[in-house]
Amino acid sequence: MRRACVVLLLFVMGGPVALLACEGRPRFDRHGGSSATGEPSTGPSIAVLDLSDGVPEQDASGFLGLSPRSTSIEDVVAQVEHLQREADMRGVLVRLGSARPGLARAAEIGSALARLRTKRPVWCYADEYNNGTLLLAARGCERIWVAPASSVDAVGLAAQTLYFHELLADELRLDVDFLQVGKFKGAEEPFTRDGPSAEARESLEATLSGLRAAWLEGIGNGRGHLADSAPESGPYTPEEAKQRGLVDDVGYFDAARNALEGATGAVRSEVRVGAGASSGPGEDVVAIARALAGQSLVSAPVVVVRASGAISMDGGGLVGGTDGIVARRLLKTLTRLEGDEDVKAIVLRIDSPGGSALASDLLWHALMRLRAKKALVVSIGDMAASGGYYLASSGSLIFASDTSIVGSIGVVGGKIAADRALERIGIHAETFAAKPGDPGAAPRAAYESLLLPWDDATRARVLDTMTRIYALFLERVAEGRRIPLDQVASSAEGRIFSGRDGKARGLVDELGGLTEAIAKARDLAGLGADARVGVADEPAGLLRAMEGDEAHAPAMTVSLARAPAEPLVGFASFVNSLTPLAQNETLACALPFALTVR
Repeated sequence: MRRACVVLLLFVMGGPVALLACEGRPRFDRHGGSSATGEPSTGPSIAVLDLSDGVPEQDASGFLGLSPRSTSIEDVVAQVEHLQREADMRGVLVRLGSARPGLARAAEIGSALARLRTKRPVWCYADEYNNGTLLLAARGCERIWVAPASSVDAVGLAAQTLYFHELLADELRLDVDFLQVGKFKGAEEPFTRDGPSAEARESLEATLSGLRAAWLEGIGNGRGHLADSAPESGPYTPEEAKQRGLVDDVGYFDAARNALEGATGAVRSEVRVGAGASSGPGEDVVAIARALAGQSLVSAPVVVVRASGAISMDGGGLVGGTDGIVARRLLKTLTRLEGDEDVKAIVLRIDSPGGSALASDLLWHALMRLRAKKALVVSIGDMAASGGYYLASSGSLIFASDTSIVGSIGVVGGKIAADRALERIGIHAETFAAKPGDPGAAPRAAYESLLLPWDDATRARVLDTMTRIYALFLERVAEGRRIPLDQVASSAEGRIFSGRDGKARGLVDELGGLTEAIAKARDLAGLGADARVGVADEPAGLLRAMEGDEAHAPAMTVSLARAPAEPLVGFASFVNSLTPLAQNETLACALPFALTVR
């Protein structure tokens, strides 16, 4: 078998280094080779979409800027669309393993599979089901299998958050001082309260109610014979789930695969997505070369730009290793897209709880400039909250799932001062001001410091700054959405909504996923339905890592406050959305609470 290789000559620290990379042996040869399972290599087949490892919005960057092999939402949507056009593919088996996708991603994949299932059989198999995978399977699969020793966790939706004020203030003696603009905002409540405020509870429960309605409707429409209580009365054994109509068959994956092959007359299976899927000739080598060169932008008439995670100017996070949405990098991508005459339309795919208000505003401006020249459509994944919605408001049209979370238009900022905690262990901090005779000089000049709490005058100045940022946030949304300012204000003050409720309030234009957003982008740009779609990635190429990467965005940051060195919140995305408080940024907008719906 012929194998493609490439030699890359680099100059590192003044000396040449040769890197040899060769194409790996294919796991499965679709063109006549033998398969690993001993099945025939030709003849009618079924396609296996293996989503066992989850369906992230985008891959994390790995060694040499290469991403570990995983299956993104774009991979699944593209493969499902492709399978609709494959006449010789007899059926599709979706392997879910124990994956726990967010509700919006689950609904989106389920809807894509539902369109595919009008043309050929689509079955689902899981080692165990949860709220998300049950929604996916109910929407998208006409037959649902589950492993014999598993459980079907159809238990209803709930959200949890932790409150640390007593620990921080009473036990550790830290001065917790956070401010918010918007009575429903509540992002600081885990640090400033020992339970939710009435406003935060109202906002969260209303959102959960909207998500529950959409979740039950999605399962009920797919499994119409269910009792009303079935999706929320588990967990069930496989046999109980079958009796209640949640699943159809109990067995192992190979039994499900063999049954689908038998039902469709197929003689083999091909893994199209996930573990075991083959790559095209030389694909891995090309990926290495592109990563080394720092070249990742795919030029096509329609380009999907992925914006996932907490928003910051320079990347990093208080917990975990994800960079999230890094303004200095995304700004470069948007500038390249703006100047690329081959690109006619952009789909901005957002899944973010928010983050830096400064980064959000700079990106909003760049997106609005891009929108003036090209079609710009926004597709919201699991959430576009606070800074995430700030970005979303730049789109000519916004698509969201009925189980997406949108809104949280508000501002929060503050700091935690450790002077009392240090006094407790015998360390005293003294602040010396350069302006003698002014009692407010020291707390004003050291307002960023961890060693001194705010005085009333400084707190008032900070609140004034935050109030202006909040007003700017409202103005940006009103301009981007082309709606009156008072209409934005009625859905602001930190309130969050399901995608369906967001549409009713004018925060969302259409209910739909990435497929619908891409179709609309093609239409707005006057392109054909088969216009090619590329994905703009942002891996940290080796050369860029060696040379450094200066942003062309202006350095406009002013530190407001700093967060504790070891945040005590158990949900990394929420905590990382507060990272700007610790990174010399103006202030943070974040989704109220560490909201993970299960």
